[in-house]
Amino acid sequence: MSVQPAPWPEPDRRIAAAIAAKYRGRRARPLAVQIRDRLGEWLHDADFVAAFGVRGRPGWSPSRLALVTVLQRVENLTDRQAAEAARNRLDWQYLLGLPLDDPGFDHTVLAEFRTRVADAGLEHLVLDALLTRLAEAGLLSAGGKQRTDSTHVAAAVAALNRLELVGESIRAALEALAAAHPQWLAGRICVPDFADRYGSPMTGWRPPVSQAKRDALAIVYARDGYRLLEAVHDQHAPAWLAQIPAVDVLRQVLVQHYTRTVTSRGREVITRREKAPEGDGLPPGHIRIASPYDTDARWGVKREEFWLGYKLHVTETCDDAAPCGCRQPGGHTPAGRPGRTGDRHEAACPQLRPNLITHVATTDATVTDNRMTEPIHDALADMSLTPGRHYLDSGYLSAALVVSELARHGITLIGPLLADCSAQARAGKGYARADFTIDYDTRTVTCPQGRKATSWTPCTQYGKPAIVATFATSDCGPCPARTLCTTGRRRQLSLLPRELAEAQTTIRAAEHTLGFQADYARRAGVEGTIHQAISHGARRARYRGLPKTRLDHIFMACALNLLRLEAFWNGTPLDRRRTSHLSRLELGLAA
Repeated sequence: MSVQPAPWPEPDRRIAAAIAAKYRGRRARPLAVQIRDRLGEWLHDADFVAAFGVRGRPGWSPSRLALVTVLQRVENLTDRQAAEAARNRLDWQYLLGLPLDDPGFDHTVLAEFRTRVADAGLEHLVLDALLTRLAEAGLLSAGGKQRTDSTHVAAAVAALNRLELVGESIRAALEALAAAHPQWLAGRICVPDFADRYGSPMTGWRPPVSQAKRDALAIVYARDGYRLLEAVHDQHAPAWLAQIPAVDVLRQVLVQHYTRTVTSRGREVITRREKAPEGDGLPPGHIRIASPYDTDARWGVKREEFWLGYKLHVTETCDDAAPCGCRQPGGHTPAGRPGRTGDRHEAACPQLRPNLITHVATTDATVTDNRMTEPIHDALADMSLTPGRHYLDSGYLSAALVVSELARHGITLIGPLLADCSAQARAGKGYARADFTIDYDTRTVTCPQGRKATSWTPCTQYGKPAIVATFATSDCGPCPARTLCTTGRRRQLSLLPRELAEAQTTIRAAEHTLGFQADYARRAGVEGTIHQAISHGARRARYRGLPKTRLDHIFMACALNLLRLEAFWNGTPLDRRRTSHLSRLELGLAA
């Protein structure tokens, strides 16, 4: 399939006439119609050329398939429903420039389009194009206020424990081999035995109750898996069998969960890996496969939440409306229409701008929030949408990030820093780091008992500069307050460099002021955006694999922006507040 770039056709005259007749006067036109009328052609086929070949029969316009995918996310439609909507609905045909008798496309075209765009790494193109058009329209600009938050995303696969994971990995490899070369597989394994153990999904049966039987079954799974891999990699087996993805996944799962050794007498010994120091150790969570069907999904934990899948980061604007003349006291607008009081703008006010999503990022579940602060700012800088003030929770912040991001992009990070996580600070008693007196000029640290550290050692911890101050054992040993300070023979403190320590002290002092708390309250609004994303399916991945999940979230962000623009264009803000009858009665009595 190839692409021959062409501009969007003009809307069919009959369709345009029908829509004009159906939506007369002040009746709001459908979103698809407003997108075409107000934004014009904001996507181009030429932008998607890298995802398609240069030869072959021309396919459907990729830019218009992107529009269909965005509208599909607006209305939470399946591929089949979206294809039917493009074939039957006048508003969609108006947007896409299709004639009234256009036969449309088969619903499988959407799946192929998503695969091609994700594989080519063009998933950000649609959101970037929309933001560029909105910036040209004056609805977005750099230097304003933005806020960010994250939420968990469950993968579109079953959550498996370690025993089920190994068994399901063998089952997936057997299924792939049976489909690719059934004759070879039948000659290398005992089909009845393997069918008895791996004929049905691991989630469809109940594992043994006793731990001993589960441990024995885990070894049986390992022996079957190694036998299968030896057969695949045998010199007489077709070489292409080892290239089947499910076979390589099985190999990785076995390596991550078992150790296999051969004794001097030629006896094979297989043992399960367990956490160190008792066992051989398990691989880190960010590389450990959790499902043979989605090798990108990882186990993540955030406070009390524990899930298998990904993490979604959403950034949106949160600027105040600029001063204007449409706010009038007395409950009347300049046009004399009652009901628009005090804090509301006219729908046509040129200073009123909707909150719009400027960036979305999807990562595996093990990526912490603070590792995404710099990439988010770099992406916003590439789009010339860098905020002047960025509101974040403590997970995204550190003293080093506050200093570095102000220097790199001129962004002021607003939010509370993570609290001291030492055992003394968590317990609320004893001597925490804040109880020590630190003098960077003389390089001395004094404990609450008046003893000074005997060493001041600059070093690198986790790739970042730090200072380690160590107290003498002769001072800490006989100290009457040693139980309040340390459980070891002496106390050691890890300190930040001077510049970062001063910034940390300043930020933590400001956190308790009323001005900071009133300003930081702006970040709470992003919770509503997360809720809106969840209502459009953000908490459950629709596809397997990180590339397609990332693409889906980006198209979802475009859909949410268009819904907000529709409310903005129609003068019906999405965050309008409703007053209950009881509240109205209370207000009336108070008046």
